[in-house]
Amino acid sequence: MSKTAVIYWSQTGNTEQMANAVAEGIAAAGGEAGLFSVSDITPEDALAYTNLALGCPAMGAEELEETEFAPFFEAIQGGLGGKRVALFGSYGWGDGEWMRTWQAEVESAGAELVGGQGVIANYEPDDDVLEACKALGGLLAS
Repeated sequence: MSKTAVIYWSQTGNTEQMANAVAEGIAAAGGEAGLFSVSDITPEDALAYTNLALGCPAMGAEELEETEFAPFFEAIQGGLGGKRVALFGSYGWGDGEWMRTWQAEVESAGAELVGGQGVIANYEPDDDVLEACKALGGLLAS
């Protein structure tokens, strides 16, 4: 079984809760996950993993957080071909456009989008969203 990196950025703790649930799902499925805040892993180290779970909330006009996460994603985007990638994050406005855009970017980079779409939470993740994150982690580990 391949090792997975769960990498996230969180301002309020909502996306961090989701990251923890994804990591729990990976462990429950018998996988091994490294859990990292985006500031704690380099793009090179991230690309050493076969599977990536990436989490970022919507910021501004429904876009990835621009000071840390967006530059990190841009740095790894060209290396995603052939990798299995799961996406998750929270938002407080809009309709989830940032996730649809992000999904398209991952797929156009040649990665397999695990689960077919990202898991999103409107503000704080409820029990259903956390269960969806655990299920996403399980899919990524299998």
